[in-house]
Amino acid sequence: MPLENDQTWLIKKSEPGPDLKLFQARFDHATNPRNGITERKIILTGGEAVNVVAITPKREIVLVRQYRFGVSNFTLELPGGLIDPEETPEEAAARELQEETGFTVAGELLYLGKIAQNPVFMDSYIHHFLALNAQKSNSQTLDSGENIEVVTMQLEELKGLWEKGALVHPHSVNGLLRFFNSEYY
Repeated sequence: MPLENDQTWLIKKSEPGPDLKLFQARFDHATNPRNGITERKIILTGGEAVNVVAITPKREIVLVRQYRFGVSNFTLELPGGLIDPEETPEEAAARELQEETGFTVAGELLYLGKIAQNPVFMDSYIHHFLALNAQKSNSQTLDSGENIEVVTMQLEELKGLWEKGALVHPHSVNGLLRFFNSEYY
């Protein structure tokens, strides 16, 4: 939402930055409308992403635990990942759930909404989905850079951890917020 007096920054020029494997960096030279000063800003582009609140018939939530280099620790989070160029968000959600956990969508796959991945320096969104009646039907098919432990947890236990701030990945925190505030909870 722009300010009332439309204080949009004017992009003077853009230049490519380094290729960061999952993301491509670029530098925008943007002029601050408040003071006229042009600053160099980094923007990461890498496409949209998804995550999935997957619920089993026993009302367990399917989670993943993996090492995150940014915080040098393991995080408990919802399964998810980047949307491939030829995929819809729904197709990516089903694929990522299966690849990371071996669970498949046996019931409905419902859209819970989207948020900006990190509007400070990223130009993309993460789409949240709810998979009802998720079934363990395959083995994990992990990428070479992944090492993921699958964790299932009772819904109320997860909600308690979420309320205490034990989940630190913002995409998972928001996906669960969307779920806990939905008609499906």
